[in-house]
Amino acid sequence: MDFCRIAPDVELGEGVIIHAFVNLYGCAIGDHSKIGAFVEIQKNASIGRNVKISSHTFICEGVTIEDDVFVGHNVSFINDKYPRSTDSTGELLRDGEWAVVPTRVKRGASIGTGSTILCGVTIGENAIVGAGSVVTHDVPDGVVVAGNPARAIRTPAPKQVPVAR
Repeated sequence: MDFCRIAPDVELGEGVIIHAFVNLYGCAIGDHSKIGAFVEIQKNASIGRNVKISSHTFICEGVTIEDDVFVGHNVSFINDKYPRSTDSTGELLRDGEWAVVPTRVKRGASIGTGSTILCGVTIGENAIVGAGSVVTHDVPDGVVVAGNPARAIRTPAPKQVPVAR
């Protein structure tokens, strides 16, 4: 783990693989997850088991990523809808002086390279976000979205309901 900054408050599961130039603090990473180079994961972010986070990705405070999720290269999460650096008097905002808006990525989802995930959304179980997408709204389970803003391009087949005979 050369050239990594892993703060003492990070909770690492068993078998976690972390590549160089990673910055982790105040987060939790589940068993057998893999963190690529040049990744930052901030405090109060939670990464599940068997998650692959590719290089150059930013996961901010308030993001929950469940088990078996794939996050492509250069994916950015956002946790504030109206970010400001200062308050009305010009003083620099500190922790607790702005509201973190949580984001959730459900089990088995995949997020393509270069995507941006706005705060307050849920990406559903086994959903796919196409490369370069900007996700501004919830993505239902199993749906494939792409574009800016991301829109559904494929929905899951309807579940077959047995017919009584």
